[in-house]
Amino acid sequence: MPLATLTTKRLVLRPPRPEDAEAIFASYAKDPEVAHFVIWRPHRTIEDTRKFLQHFESHTEDGYPWVMTLSESGAVIGAMHLRVNAPWAEFGFNIAREHWGRGYGTEAVRSVIDFGLALPGVHRVQAMCHVDNAASARVMEKAGMMREGVLHRYMLFPNVSEEPQDVFIFAKTG
Repeated sequence: MPLATLTTKRLVLRPPRPEDAEAIFASYAKDPEVAHFVIWRPHRTIEDTRKFLQHFESHTEDGYPWVMTLSESGAVIGAMHLRVNAPWAEFGFNIAREHWGRGYGTEAVRSVIDFGLALPGVHRVQAMCHVDNAASARVMEKAGMMREGVLHRYMLFPNVSEEPQDVFIFAKTG
């Protein structure tokens, strides 16, 4: 898929670049609190982050990877990925802890939903979060997504348990 850049009032979501590794590692990838409810473990070294970026680069055929940056400073504050499997698309996101509670997640999610629903053949944008991840659930609700239910023992969160965990599924249709 062609790479895309999304711009909101305060953010630029742009494709990741190899030179983002240091900023990603420092701002969120090594933080165990950021990684608690995600499907990857905190990065121990900058090499972990470089490998993560290489993985992003090799998975653009079915989706759109973005780093989330502040429009004024260009500082990297998080990441998003939209995977397309028309007629639906699914995203995940994370934000550096120092930027939690400022509305950046809601702003970015709204932008990604609009982008996803504008893609040819996509009629649904969805996302999941661990049932104990109240902050992410609230972001998705504020972005206009509907909580559709619980998927029991659906996803592994290696920083929570080795057992599959329950997730809420949220969606917005167009």
